Amino acid sequence: MNRSRYLLKNMSLFTISNIASKLLVFLLVPFYTNVLTESDYGIADVMQATLLLTIPLLSINAGEAALRYGIEERNKRGSILISGLKSVLRSVIIVYIICALAIFIIVPEGYRVYFILFAVLYTCDALYEFMLLYTQGCEKVDIMIIGSISCTAITIALNLLFLLVFRLGLYGYLFSQMAAFLVSGGIMLVLIHGTELVHEGEDRELAHEMTAYGRGMMLYSTASWANNALDRYFILFMLGSVQNGLYGVAYKIPAILMVFQRIFAQSFQMSATKSYKEEDAGGFFGNLYELYNAVMLIGCACILLVLRPLAGFMFQKGFYEAWVMVPPLLISVIFGALEGYLGSICLAYKDGRSMGVATGIGALVNITLNYIGINLFGAIGAAFATMISYFTMFAIAYVLTGKHVRILVDIKRNIFGYVLILIAGAVTMLPGLLEPGGLLGFLLGDSNSGTASSVVWLLIHGSTMAYAADAVIVVILVCIYRRQILFVKRKFLSGKA
Repeated sequence: MNRSRYLLKNMSLFTISNIASKLLVFLLVPFYTNVLTESDYGIADVMQATLLLTIPLLSINAGEAALRYGIEERNKRGSILISGLKSVLRSVIIVYIICALAIFIIVPEGYRVYFILFAVLYTCDALYEFMLLYTQGCEKVDIMIIGSISCTAITIALNLLFLLVFRLGLYGYLFSQMAAFLVSGGIMLVLIHGTELVHEGEDRELAHEMTAYGRGMMLYSTASWANNALDRYFILFMLGSVQNGLYGVAYKIPAILMVFQRIFAQSFQMSATKSYKEEDAGGFFGNLYELYNAVMLIGCACILLVLRPLAGFMFQKGFYEAWVMVPPLLISVIFGALEGYLGSICLAYKDGRSMGVATGIGALVNITLNYIGINLFGAIGAAFATMISYFTMFAIAYVLTGKHVRILVDIKRNIFGYVLILIAGAVTMLPGLLEPGGLLGFLLGDSNSGTASSVVWLLIHGSTMAYAADAVIVVILVCIYRRQILFVKRKFLSGKA
């Protein structure tokens, strides 16, 4: 199968998985924000953010190694499974030891239950995440999809039971995730005939090579986590769990754009590993970049256009005020997606160091700006810090990827597109910043915020002008990327790319 059809085939399968899973979760956001308090949501969000760090860190990126080597080492997938599961088991033991020490030595009594819950949640999620990446690396995408959809179905069913019927609150929310991760991971293990594969034995040389690959990605995965999650910790410790809950729910709208990002990233990671050695890789990667970039920009602009009514539907009760933090988080998804695209190319060349440098610098920018921004502007300062750090990572990754392959893109047009989306984000946020309690009032003080807000409102005519400006930007983006989208579509879908 040529590389274009291979990518399209995987994208179609991942689309089924992600649309089915993410759409159902998306529709339940109003339910979650209605039955959980801002504080409960903030605690759950910090636990999930911590998993993003601890799973790849403690398992030494076992899942990523299984994905990378599963594609190339087709005859040694039993060994890859054994090595990966051993790494996961070791990481689980480490987590239980750390949590036990924390409970008996450091943590106050009222918080000990959260460490117990986290240890169990880690066990279940570590197995599930490894099996997802392992089945993807073995090109068993259909089994991966079954695992993903079953996880979503179980989570939703148990959430309705635990939250609506038994009213267990935060505990019910976490119990449903534990059960879903454990059962879905087991389903995938059974469907790939795991008991038969482990009898093949372990290739020690391959296991060492996978471990070395995983270690080489440690800076990359850790810095990626820092950019994804550190803002939550800053907000939690500087502003409290309520603000962290609002910030966590603000991410739910960018998650819409992340559905496409995830579909493409999962598919492209497999294609990059198969295509990086070909002579015309630069043209192939360039065409895909242009298509990906155009869809992300136009998708972001369209979501900004309907952000206020969308937030009104999704964010119930006190969560609604979180909408003003969405635009910078949404824009950060674009640069995070493009940085991930470039990262997949580097990882195909087994170059985790370059992406570690890019994400490491981005993490330092994130940490610095989070501290400054939250002190000056509150939670919205963290959203701006995230956006700037992702742009920093993207810019550095673009330069570093050039040492492996020259990606053929129209840089000037893309920069113009990025400027337009920044303008769209600023215009969308402005009405929210001018509302009572918004950033303008925060900066000027309560005595001056009313006067300043009234003057600016008269100048920009409120939300109507914001909607009009966003609509114009959507049209401009469609126009400037129309030729490229049609070109890539014609070449790519015809299999001539």
